[in-house]
Amino acid sequence: MPEPVLSQRTLNRTLLARQLLLEPVLMDPLDAVEHLVGLQAQLPTSPYIALRARLARFEPAALSTAMEDRRAVRMVLMRGTIHLVSTDDAAAIRPVIQPVLDRELFANRTWSRGIEGVDVEPVLALGRALVEERPRTLAELRTELGAQATHGDPGSLAYAIRNLLPTLQATPRGLWGRSGDARLTTLDAWTGRSIAAEADPEPLLRRYLRAFGPATVGDMQAWSRLTGLRPVVERMRPALRTYRDERGRELFDLPDGVISDPDLPARVRFLPDYDNALLSHEDRSRIIPSLEWPELGDNITAPVYLVDGHVAGIWKLEKATRKGEAARLVIRPMVEHASDEHAEIHLEAESLAAFLATADPAAPVPVVRWHEDA
Repeated sequence: MPEPVLSQRTLNRTLLARQLLLEPVLMDPLDAVEHLVGLQAQLPTSPYIALRARLARFEPAALSTAMEDRRAVRMVLMRGTIHLVSTDDAAAIRPVIQPVLDRELFANRTWSRGIEGVDVEPVLALGRALVEERPRTLAELRTELGAQATHGDPGSLAYAIRNLLPTLQATPRGLWGRSGDARLTTLDAWTGRSIAAEADPEPLLRRYLRAFGPATVGDMQAWSRLTGLRPVVERMRPALRTYRDERGRELFDLPDGVISDPDLPARVRFLPDYDNALLSHEDRSRIIPSLEWPELGDNITAPVYLVDGHVAGIWKLEKATRKGEAARLVIRPMVEHASDEHAEIHLEAESLAAFLATADPAAPVPVVRWHEDA
């Protein structure tokens, strides 16, 4: 029997639904973080903006409290990038993703050159002692390693500690309205949890499909940056459902994965830098249309907004240049907007501006402006 074919619009609406981007949902923030298999968190505010776009009545303090209580942490995970995840997920996911971090360290000449011929085990023992004594920045690690390590480049050794030990960024980094320097410690020292012994990728791929599917093997690899997943997915095949996209590519999904109605409406959403809804497929056309804007291409990592479920423009928070002056939230469309879309975008931008202002109640609410070229 031929596999069902899913249209691009069906894939779009299904992704939006699984990413909690069709309608705001009532959900505990940490439950949402786990459902989404973590939130991209290169910038401290990104997870908060991501959850604001997805959750009804989201309070930033709830996520900050989870981090202060050490139920959520910021850790290098998928694609070798910082993610905010629950502590449970940090322990479970880190061993699965460790090959990505090994490859980033040893295959990258920038770092591998500085540790050639070095026995890294004593360095890791020293690094663990240093970051568990107190959380330290990479710069502080380089200084200590320069003074105590007898071989290797201190910068490369510090990066080895960051990648090879289960390090995380300690608070106040990432707290709403506070933040701080990125200071590393270990999961064990910070939470009392050790990483899991099991490194089987199958449970992680099932969770990926629940949050991002249906998807190709290439999509799974793009999201995680793990390689060689085809044999893993083939082992999973009897327990999965398959589809085809309009180009004939095989898509895998969970048997109970809900495929959304392509005619469902999708409201305007403002997303943060590097939102995983944009970065987690090899072919991003289900959410990023082909746009005549060569400087961006299809690899959009800037903060964006969605209209009818697709990237339609970017936005930027420009800091005030003078004391007492309001910051500006600048909207830059990539496509022409109808008048009703223009009004909805502006209204949502004002709501986002008010949300961002809660990080610093003493500062004026940012003023919404359209880019001069709009």
